[in-house]
Amino acid sequence: MLYHLFTYLREQYGLFGAGIFYYITFRAAMAIILSLVITTIIGKGLIAYLRRKQIGETVRDLGLQGEAQKRGTPTMGGIIIIAAILIPTLLFAKLTNVYIILILLSTVWLGLVGFLDDYIKVFKKNKEGLAGKFKIMGQVGLGIIIGLSLYYNDHVVITREVLPNQQVLYNQAEEQVSQPFTRKDQFGKEHTYVHIKSVTTTIPFVKSHEMSYSKIAGWFGTGAVGWLTPLVYVLVVIFIITAVSNGANITDGIDGLATGVSAIIGICLGVFA
Repeated sequence: MLYHLFTYLREQYGLFGAGIFYYITFRAAMAIILSLVITTIIGKGLIAYLRRKQIGETVRDLGLQGEAQKRGTPTMGGIIIIAAILIPTLLFAKLTNVYIILILLSTVWLGLVGFLDDYIKVFKKNKEGLAGKFKIMGQVGLGIIIGLSLYYNDHVVITREVLPNQQVLYNQAEEQVSQPFTRKDQFGKEHTYVHIKSVTTTIPFVKSHEMSYSKIAGWFGTGAVGWLTPLVYVLVVIFIITAVSNGANITDGIDGLATGVSAIIGICLGVFA
């Protein structure tokens, strides 16, 4: 929000110093500071408010040692996490960026799932909270939206180097979406790159570290690449979201949100690396 505001002020009125918002390092630093303020100052007040209102944890009787100690612990504290994510992002991020939009959507979406879980536990006095099938439905629905958005959005691309005297090597279902452009490396040498529309996953610690979903679809025949590639990709995105979200013990409600958001960030930055 502030990025777009100060960009407008600089372009229209030549506001001195507004260009500092062009630097992602400045905006990232400001977002970190604001997030810290929200979690320490506002968070402390929110926890105190939840204690006064006696909005506490309802514990299921699982026969575990020490589980009674958790009874009465303030719940819905994940609101602090949501505020620490949403407010700095809305203020300092470039809101036209597709990744930012998807991360905000994921945060709100998973936050609502967690809020419903806590609401049922606290106000409806149901220790089970939101039924597991509805949590899974929420995660799968989000996975479909994220997967299709990443697959079909023209701004989601990867960058590949064009080697001297050599064309860019394409896989099936890949296409060039930009003219070649140059960048200088840390030694001042220029390299030529091009943006490619491609669906690949970068696998860390592996020599040939790119896995192409079009190649996986190609196992079922060349004719299957066009329609099977998006299906395979969306299924993988759904699996990542549901696996990581549930691995964070999402039954704790809105407090399990952060790891779910981390999953989405990992998809945005890793799948199209």
